[in-house]
Amino acid sequence: MKVLVTGGAGFIGSHTVDLLLEKGYEVRILDSLQPRVHPRGKPDYIPAAAEFIQGDVANRADLARSLEGMDFVFHLAAYQDYLPDFSQFIHTNTESSALMFELIVADPKRYPVQKIVFASSQAVSGEGKYRCGSEGTVFYPGPRPLEQLRRGDWEFTCPLCGAPAEPQLIDEATCNHPHTAYGISKYAIELLAFNLGRRYDIATAAMRYTYVQGPRNSFYNAYSGIARRFALRLRAGLPPICYEDGRQLRDYVNVSDVARANVMVLESPAADGLTFNVGGGRAITVVDFAHLMLQACGSSLEPQVPGEFRLGDTRHTVSDISRMRALGWEPTVPVEENVRQYLAWLDTQSGTEEYLFEAERIMAEQGVVQSVAR
Repeated sequence: MKVLVTGGAGFIGSHTVDLLLEKGYEVRILDSLQPRVHPRGKPDYIPAAAEFIQGDVANRADLARSLEGMDFVFHLAAYQDYLPDFSQFIHTNTESSALMFELIVADPKRYPVQKIVFASSQAVSGEGKYRCGSEGTVFYPGPRPLEQLRRGDWEFTCPLCGAPAEPQLIDEATCNHPHTAYGISKYAIELLAFNLGRRYDIATAAMRYTYVQGPRNSFYNAYSGIARRFALRLRAGLPPICYEDGRQLRDYVNVSDVARANVMVLESPAADGLTFNVGGGRAITVVDFAHLMLQACGSSLEPQVPGEFRLGDTRHTVSDISRMRALGWEPTVPVEENVRQYLAWLDTQSGTEEYLFEAERIMAEQGVVQSVAR
């Protein structure tokens, strides 16, 4: 069977490609090699056994060429960053998904796609789900106001009584509260996937990843995540800097577990028409993650909490992964091993320090990272 993986040169995409080849699929990759993610061109980890097409997933000719003759699609290509390129998120992420359906519906013989697995994100859930610590009322808050963040007031309180609120596991029903352009683009993908999929009898599924870590996670742009930022600072002899107060809860999952989840959902008819949270099954604070990385590096430095925050960040994000578990999937790589794998991979790379300071400079200039008013 033939599978197209858009974004197959990327982090999650390349590991999914490897697993598909291992299982005997014929694989074609479509990837634009976006300079912010691949400034050095096509990565050397792309297997020769996979056909590679360099092109833009939102370009009709490129996508049409790539879809031809494919039985299945992983639509993993995406624009993701913290910069305020709002229209680019919609163009690359959402319009490409609509274009994919457009092409398949117009000529199903040329594009005989049976199933599409879409990359979504826990970002579709925004700030997630909370329970009032006093009355037990469940609520779904909007983004924290900028004025609140500038006061250094990080947590949510009950909108009815003002009592402290407790974060809850985020299930797949918590889906319509995105508050970033990226999250909105991913929620729009889900709406397209399930509505058009049902209408035209194309099986679809959507994967809501949390914080994916492991080898090949690009260190070139700021969006790549906490492991990248902490590791690059430690390489430069600098302590890790935690945004807010460092007590944010996060759910880290290894990329090999994500690739297994992707292929399992592709191969399971029971997954058709559903979204799936893909997380590590364990909550850990940002400052505890910093200590794990310091320990793995053998560093005597301590995390710093200077009162900075990043616009668009959620306070607590921990997924309920019971739906994926019902398919027989379980995360197998603990966060400690995530850290070791990423550091080992980063040790094989060169010229990393320049990308740390460039990303931090750009985010500061764009007002993405701000400081608490003192």
